[in-house]
Amino acid sequence: MRFDSYDEALTWLESHVDFERVIPRRRVPSLEPVVEALRLLGDPHRDYQSVHVTGTNGKGTTTTLCAALFAGSGLRVGTFTSPDLHAVNERIAVNGEPIKDDDLVALLSRLADAESAGGVTLTRFELLTVAAMLHFSDEGVEVAVIEVGMGGTWDSTNVLEAPVAVLTNVDLDHTAVLGNTVREIATDKSGIIHPGAIAVVGTTNAIVVDVVRARCDVVGATPWIRGIDFDLLSNELALGGRLISVRTPFATYDDVLVRLHGLHQGENAATAIVATEALMGRAIGDEVVREVLAQATMAGRLEVLAHHPMLVVDGAHNPAGIAVLCAALDGAFHVEGTRRCVIGILSGRNVSDMVAPLVEIGFSEFFCCAPVSPRAVPASEIASALRALGAVAYEHPGSATALAHARERSTDEDLIVVTGSLYLVGEVRGEVLGITSRHLN
Repeated sequence: MRFDSYDEALTWLESHVDFERVIPRRRVPSLEPVVEALRLLGDPHRDYQSVHVTGTNGKGTTTTLCAALFAGSGLRVGTFTSPDLHAVNERIAVNGEPIKDDDLVALLSRLADAESAGGVTLTRFELLTVAAMLHFSDEGVEVAVIEVGMGGTWDSTNVLEAPVAVLTNVDLDHTAVLGNTVREIATDKSGIIHPGAIAVVGTTNAIVVDVVRARCDVVGATPWIRGIDFDLLSNELALGGRLISVRTPFATYDDVLVRLHGLHQGENAATAIVATEALMGRAIGDEVVREVLAQATMAGRLEVLAHHPMLVVDGAHNPAGIAVLCAALDGAFHVEGTRRCVIGILSGRNVSDMVAPLVEIGFSEFFCCAPVSPRAVPASEIASALRALGAVAYEHPGSATALAHARERSTDEDLIVVTGSLYLVGEVRGEVLGITSRHLN
């Protein structure tokens, strides 16, 4: 099959079950459909080395920074991340460049043939996973850094059996699927650790460390634990980001500027350095580390889109992410004026747990809306939770009117934060920066 246009190819892609937009995992979990599709295509994921990244929060940043460090070391590197903000192309990139429309159309055409010929039916995310792995083979990448979609054990990306597995942190999220405790969720995520791998653990949480050690003992992998095998020696606020010092099994890097905001981004950067070195088997080198991290950017993560009033967007989408956002705002985004928040949340989270920390740190007005997603929590439900906490909450039909109202009520000295969902962040970011969404719905 050959699709005639980008829109035709995306229409076919969107015709598949999308567990990112509906309650996930309605079918019995299995990697077999992805395994079979890759077999039909010649197992392209075996053509390069890989680093596999999971975690409740921070996995997107860690993936991106890890890929940038490989590229800075002279390697050709592919990245697979999710979700995207403005176009599905963003998810599949080589040396930081998203896949071109024509290449994506050609890949999806090949996958349509594979589905037809092999009698295999994939979900939307599984198709994108296979497309990324095939594209990286076609492009001759030397290393692929792959972000887990959700969990680990049954995520479609877990066909990799990567020699380096990374677990950034674990908190309560997607509990309906992954488990109701940190131990249960960590057990699911640790499923990406395969025999012979190095497992880089970016958290010091004792439960998570215990789960990873047990998994490594069972499969014959080697744990690299933060605070033992490597460490983040310092993580200080600096002009324009963080100043970190990191000890790895191969080197120590002192006073490195990370041009990203928030304490957590220093932690993500340290984990990315160690994961990169784990695959390379050597120190990256001081010059590369400094140059790459000084140029680091992450769209939609504590990103400043405007000033006077300051407008910050952040894709915090669970209570742990909101807590991290609040800590970062108190440190890096001090303003003299009023704090206002445009917020939209997807189902599967406790709304009160999401909004309470924002009320506690002094946000006075909230502009509630539903992101464009069938999983969106109604604006009225968010507003009710906020009013129960004594906050002022306005209800809006969408992000555009919510943002306009927040701006209308703000002065040059105020702060507006947009958060609660990466889908909402994508909508606002597109409107403010003039980026047209290429999503079909």
